[in-house]
Amino acid sequence: MAASESITPVLAILVSLGAALVILALHQRPNLRDATSVIAAVIKFMLVISMAPMVLRGELIEYNLFTVLPGIDFAFRVDPLGMVFATTSSLLWIVAALYSIGYMRSLNEHAQTRFYACFAVSLSAAVGGAFAANLFTLIIFYEVLSLITYPLVYHHEDEAAWEGSKKYIVYLMGASKTFLLIAVALTYFLTGSLDFAHDGLLKAVSSSPLILTLLYFCYLFGFAKAAIMPFHAWLPAAMVAPTPVSGLLHAVAVVKMGVFCVLRVIFHVFGVQLMGDLGLGIATAYLVSFTIITASLYALTRDDLKARLAYSTVSQLSYIVLGAALLSPGTMVGGIMHIAGHAFSKITLFFCAGSIFCACRRRKISELGGIGHRLPWTMTAFFIASLSMIGIPPVGGFISKWYLIVGAIEAQQLAFVLVLLISSLLNAAYFLPISYTAFFDKEAPPNGVAPTAPIREIPLMAATVMTTALLSLLLGLYPDYFLSLAQEVIK
Repeated sequence: MAASESITPVLAILVSLGAALVILALHQRPNLRDATSVIAAVIKFMLVISMAPMVLRGELIEYNLFTVLPGIDFAFRVDPLGMVFATTSSLLWIVAALYSIGYMRSLNEHAQTRFYACFAVSLSAAVGGAFAANLFTLIIFYEVLSLITYPLVYHHEDEAAWEGSKKYIVYLMGASKTFLLIAVALTYFLTGSLDFAHDGLLKAVSSSPLILTLLYFCYLFGFAKAAIMPFHAWLPAAMVAPTPVSGLLHAVAVVKMGVFCVLRVIFHVFGVQLMGDLGLGIATAYLVSFTIITASLYALTRDDLKARLAYSTVSQLSYIVLGAALLSPGTMVGGIMHIAGHAFSKITLFFCAGSIFCACRRRKISELGGIGHRLPWTMTAFFIASLSMIGIPPVGGFISKWYLIVGAIEAQQLAFVLVLLISSLLNAAYFLPISYTAFFDKEAPPNGVAPTAPIREIPLMAATVMTTALLSLLLGLYPDYFLSLAQEVIK
């Protein structure tokens, strides 16, 4: 691929970092503070999308800030895989910023300035990771994302928040300081470089298969944000955070950073050829298939709405890794497409959960009888996003699951076709009853006590949940942008 130098990716990273400083300065002027978050989100998305035409033409955009050691640069490179992640995260920050205003104000949450500032920095970290040119730069932003989202998980500052945030940081930082540190050091020792390569940085390394296999699994478990079992418990624990944070953690920035890093390792550190030669692809596929099914079964047993969505996220993330691990063109496209498909749908589902809580303080699915008549826009959006998670056309999730299944058939891996079909049935089993309960069951207030205030939708929140639901629908109807990027990745 031809490459050109541009500072645009650096500006895309810095815009939300600068916004965080402005937000802190405007802590006594909430209207301007909140507007800053939205304006910065729009600018960030425009900067990201301005680079798309070049990437879609098969060109790369590079910018090297400085050299740390020989073979280790703090540098950026905009390529098709990075554009998938950056476009998704920057676009969804716009609607998340708007949604957060309605959510935080309706609940009169404390520490709103800290919330918006950390939210902005987390998006800088996400886009920085998306545009990282090498493992060194990627891991810097990966760690920054872990640290800056910790205050968001601990936002409520109570006992539950302490326990959830402690598990969050211990899992993520513990895994990176053990497995990931070993993996990066060994990679540099073997190659003298940490730069990503189109056909794999380790392709020409003459080392024993055992060493390379151990190295691979250090990467796989070191990037614990991917939530592959057994390194998944941090994710349900982080549900103590406010709902906009849950959307950020489970749909956009944090978990997508995890699977994005795993895809970088598969495609650009090991490479498809070496993954196949070592049998690592099929081993990974079986491992994540266990996560897909087991997490779906856990979701099926949860009555708390956010907990069900959290275990659903654990399952759905492994779809992305499964697609890459099967190493066939179809499944790889499907896995990459699922980055956007899952993000649009899952952020909608979490936003709906937050809208329900703001309207009537209900958290449990068993308490949602008849709520669809009180919150019609919210529950309609929830239903649309549920269809995407199940994989029913014409919503976005259907596209990625179609490529995953067709690709698995082409690769003659029928066992994984069965995994995908069983998982989709489980998705239907734990999502559709929620919509049925909301629209067709009789309303029964918790403990039989009618609410003292009428249950009404908050207009700004209702508008944003419908927007993200429509994005999911549009992805299913017009998948060309993300599909073209995914196809560029595997060329």
